[in-house]
Amino acid sequence: MNIITNLFSSSVGKKYIMAVTGFSLFGFVIAHLIGNLQIFLGPEAINRYGHFLQSNMEIIWPARIGLLVIIALHIWAAIKISAENKAARPVAYAEYNPTVASYASRTMLMSGLIVFFFILYHLLHFTVQVDQVNLTGKSFVNLHDAEGRHDVFAMMVLGFSKPIVSLFYIIAISLLSLHLSHGVRSMFQSLGWKKKSYANVLHCFATGVSIFIFVGYVSIPIAILLGFGKEALSK
Repeated sequence: MNIITNLFSSSVGKKYIMAVTGFSLFGFVIAHLIGNLQIFLGPEAINRYGHFLQSNMEIIWPARIGLLVIIALHIWAAIKISAENKAARPVAYAEYNPTVASYASRTMLMSGLIVFFFILYHLLHFTVQVDQVNLTGKSFVNLHDAEGRHDVFAMMVLGFSKPIVSLFYIIAISLLSLHLSHGVRSMFQSLGWKKKSYANVLHCFATGVSIFIFVGYVSIPIAILLGFGKEALSK
């Protein structure tokens, strides 16, 4: 019990919580991207993937609840650490030099909160499928393919065919990638895995994987805006 108490009350403990939850969310972002990219394989692949998830609610719902708990803990730890840092430095620096820290590191809390609100919208858009937020005038719930499965392909094409939705998505993914570019480096440092001998390698890895995530996610709405998937829907 003392270990748990110290974990949530100490500054080091909060950094561990933020690092471990950040690592879990990083893994989810990669897995979710791999699943979403199946849209480029056509309706059969992405609909089969979606059907598999929806047919295993005993797995997917605990995973969703666990993900929400992890997100809540990550945000809580970030806010607490930020508040503690400000309290420890009540007087501002005489000369503020923003070049000492990267833009990503200076906007971690703000970008994280914006991404959080985007996640809520994204859940309402494609998971809960609330008609009022998709801006298409159609119900995503009623979309089914020839096999009777939920037509995830049609839902994504229709959803991203609205430029305002795609633009919001691209901006949010940009912030997420920026957040991860610093978060991945901080995660290794908080867990004590960052050493001078390979610090540059970690920096390159964090930057590279952030670019990969950005390109992977935004390729979907951009491709749809350029006409991808429209022919399949018209058949």
